[in-house]
Amino acid sequence: MTALDARGAALAADPAEEKWLRCGRCGVSVYIPRLVRNRHVCPECGHHRRLGARERLDVLVDEGSFSPAEQVRGADPLGFSDSRPYTDRLAAARRRTGLADAMLYGGAAIGGHPVMVAVMDFGFMGGSMGSAVGETVARAAEEAEARRWPLVLVAGSGGARMQEGALSLMQMAKTAQALERLRDAGVPSVCVLTDPTFGGVTASFATLTDLLVAERGGLIGFAGPRVIEAATRETLPAGFQTAEYLKEQGMLDRVEPRDGLRPLLARLLTLLAGDRKPPSGASAGTAARTAARASGRSAWETVRLARDIARPTTLDYIWRICGDFVALHGDRHFRDDPAIVGGIGDIDGVSVMIIGHQKGHDTKELVARGFGMPGPEGYRKALRLMRRADTLGLPVVTLVDTQGAAPGIGAEERGQAWAISECVAGMSRLRVPVVSTVTGEGGSGGALALAVANTVLMMENACYSVISPESCSTILHGDPSKGAEMAEALRVTAPELLALGVVDGVVDEPEGGAQADPAAAAASLKAAVLSALADLGGLDGGELRDRRHARFRRQGVVVDG
Repeated sequence: MTALDARGAALAADPAEEKWLRCGRCGVSVYIPRLVRNRHVCPECGHHRRLGARERLDVLVDEGSFSPAEQVRGADPLGFSDSRPYTDRLAAARRRTGLADAMLYGGAAIGGHPVMVAVMDFGFMGGSMGSAVGETVARAAEEAEARRWPLVLVAGSGGARMQEGALSLMQMAKTAQALERLRDAGVPSVCVLTDPTFGGVTASFATLTDLLVAERGGLIGFAGPRVIEAATRETLPAGFQTAEYLKEQGMLDRVEPRDGLRPLLARLLTLLAGDRKPPSGASAGTAARTAARASGRSAWETVRLARDIARPTTLDYIWRICGDFVALHGDRHFRDDPAIVGGIGDIDGVSVMIIGHQKGHDTKELVARGFGMPGPEGYRKALRLMRRADTLGLPVVTLVDTQGAAPGIGAEERGQAWAISECVAGMSRLRVPVVSTVTGEGGSGGALALAVANTVLMMENACYSVISPESCSTILHGDPSKGAEMAEALRVTAPELLALGVVDGVVDEPEGGAQADPAAAAASLKAAVLSALADLGGLDGGELRDRRHARFRRQGVVVDG
């Protein structure tokens, strides 16, 4: 019998009138056996009731796979007492939960993948973090590193444990160090944030893992909502501090319903498995063309083709070239910019971090995604994902298709230029293979910010320039009417940029362009990317960085002496 079943049996053993439970959100009475079958999610409104540590393990890990480590027991370092001695509170919590302290850890499997898992229990003194919880997180991280197993943490806490004074505060540093050491070792980590997660736990290990996944409807933050309202005397926004609200603010990678957590973790663990690296040496696909070929189109015709609203977007390509793709979200500073999409994908068994500009095929989507023109948060999101790929050892694949970075007061106030420069510089330091493809319109620094790669490819009918032809015409001639002439003068087409050394290869498109046969265009792109990754697969991190530096160091034409 699982912990969930046991809890349901205990509730159902009460008198008949107690076999129904009133939902704390919608107020509807739910038959307890039905609630248990639904993993304690209200079938009427979807409210996720809190689970204990063992119940949480039933939800997350493969049945029968959990092997508990020796539980860490806390003590009473201060001899603390308020209305009751701290030792009495500890004893009562241990009797009530059957746990030594507020966190349980051990080895397990998720989707058949071995993991080290550590789960908090809010029922033990509000899941507060004292010395025992801090030590449990540190031990779990150290064992994960020793075994090279991914670490899965489940957070549910009111914060640091007051009864242990400054020692509980020190656990924030202890656990933060443990997660950073695990990251330095290249061992993946994921935290599942549940309702509620607050205070010193949120401000330490719970938000320092490689990936952050929150359970639907969970309240997450630093200070609690009542504390904030009392301090500010302001009415909080609707949905404030919910998982969904925080995802919109760019703080979370994913928000999932309870029954979606295990499948998501299983997919991520498969994508992060150590044997899914790019091949080295032999080509894994058809390489991009490295010799110029006349298209018969003028530069202006190519620009118009590159801008065609029917042309495949980044997401169109992702869903065609990736066997699986888990989208990740947020810049961890301001919001999730929909003009940039990214996540971990599988291309013929090779796991990559794939990132790109996203436009759309109709007015509604174009407006929602800012016409594919990212704000600072979009570039910070892209750089965050690239750096995460670096620590996880994943190649980076980027797809470039933008008029440029978003203009506007807000973008400038939030540091548009700084975000782009950090992205350009950050890409140059990555120690994993980086392959970029200009799939549509490559405009200015907003495009380059995703194209500082070891290998830069270009779709046959794409364009790439320092400025749009119309803007160039406006600046030089006073109006945009000479855009066609400027397109020719700027040398924006793939054959010309290949001859200039700006790009390394051209990906053939079907007759009529990628929009005429998106499947064929995606197949060509996939083959070219796999070939480029294969060429880079045998190089170590230092060589990849040095080659990227050398590639851009030689760009440009100067005459001196």
